[in-house]
Parts: sequence; structure tokens; C-alpha cells
Amino acid sequence: MLRPVALLLSVISATSAFAVAQLDTSNQVIISVRDQKLVLMRNGSKVATYPISTSMFGLGDGWGRMTTPLGYLAVEKKIGDNVPVGAVFHKRRLTGEVLQPNAPGRDPITTRIIWLRGLEAQNAHAFQRCIYIHGTPEENKIGRPASYGCIRMKSKDVAELYDQVSLGAVVQIIPDRLPKMEKAKPRQEMSGGVVAVAANATPEPPTQITAATATKVTPQPPPRIAATTAAKVTPEPPPQISATALAMPPSSSLSVEQMRTAGALAGARQKAKLATNKRL
Repeated sequence: MLRPVALLLSVISATSAFAVAQLDTSNQVIISVRDQKLVLMRNGSKVATYPISTSMFGLGDGWGRMTTPLGYLAVEKKIGDNVPVGAVFHKRRLTGEVLQPNAPGRDPITTRIIWLRGLEAQNAHAFQRCIYIHGTPEENKIGRPASYGCIRMKSKDVAELYDQVSLGAVVQIIPDRLPKMEKAKPRQEMSGGVVAVAANATPEPPTQITAATATKVTPQPPPRIAATTAAKVTPEPPPQISATALAMPPSSSLSVEQMRTAGALAGARQKAKLATNKRL
């Protein structure tokens, strides 16, 4: 049964000298013997899954048994920085050979070595037994038990895992199936998605919106509006209106004041005309 990493310190045995070093619980590797798979987790979320091979001789930590131990372990050493994929190790030293996947007749340790130390009584001999996570040229056997106690991986996969786990990373080997885990989204992809959504949903910048709105709905400047209005509705000067009123009857379009002025002028004109006729 999968136990939370938070309980790790309560189950570390007194025989584990590695407990003195600081464990990296942000990076965790879970290996399922049942599924023959390895999962890399970071901060509780799944980062990657790889096929692996555990021991063909079963499970346990007994001396000379060539079995795969169970429980909590940790990365004690990493060997193989920047060596070619397929490079061959013998007693943790490079031989100078580089093998292609499924090279016939060969079964050495290749590419990278991630050396594990047990953290519990049930796996206390793991470091002395040289239990590694390592590459193998027998990639056609990956996915089923085929090792002599170690956890085997394809060369390209172990090289990738090697770069992502640090010293002190917690490794848990379980007999059961892997638990269901939420897959972590790459930070850059997540950030891009957020930015893309924001770009689609955000309106035009406020300054542009204001300018556009002002162009469409803001009236003309007050001085210009006043000048235009005055030109249209201000009455004609009284002399011009008087002349028009004398020439034609008052128009219904004229204001009351215009009609009164026109009438008064017309009456005065008529009186003047009558007075002239009397003198003649």
C-alpha cells in the first residue's frame, strides 16, 4: 500500500546512516512491481512515466538473493554525468564501450547509475547490495521482471530521469499498482494558456477605448456648437425683418416678437403715408 511521504521520517530505521543527510521530498520516484513502471513526481504531481524491469527472482532484501527490495529508499549516489547513451560500466567505471539497444549477447550496466540506499529495516542492505536504477542494452525485456535485483530502464529513459532527480530524492518501491495521480502541466504551457485567454477576453486598452468613445459620442466643442446654433436660430437683425415684413404678410414661421415688431413698423408706415396724402 502506498504511504504518504509525510510519514517517511517515522518509518526510517536506525540502521540508515543516510537519514543524517537531507532528503529531497519535492522529487519522488514511485516504482510499481505489479505494473513494471516508474513514475517521477514533483511536488505531488506526476511528471513522467517510464517502463522498467525489476528482479526476475522476486522481492526482498536478503543477501545473495538477487531480489528487488521494497519500501522507501533514497538516491545516495549518481554516476555517469554527461557520458554517452549506451556507455558501458563495469564496477561503476566506464569501459570505453558504447552499446546500441538490444546488442546481442551482452547484458552490462549502461548509460547512468542511480545508486539507492534503504531507509527502512526491510531494505537496509540495498546500498551494500548495489541496488541501482540503471540502463540496459536488453531493452526488449523492459516491461517485465528481468533484472538481478536492480531497476532497469531504457538508456534514453534513465538518462532523462538522471537529470531530473537530485541526491536525496525519495524512491518508493511498491508491490501493487501505481496510484492514480494528477499529471503536472508544464509551467510555460500553463502560463501561455493563461496569457492566451487573457488576450482574448481583455477589451482594448482604456486609453484606446476612451479615444474611440470620445470620437463617436462626445459632442462638438461648446464654442463651435454655440456658434452653429446661433447661426441657425438667432433672429435676423430688426431692420432686415422690418423690410421683409413690409414686403409680405407675416409668416407663421416668424416668432411672436418678430410679428409684433413688423406690425408696429407697418402701422407707422401707414400713418406716415396717410399724413402725406392729406398734405397733398
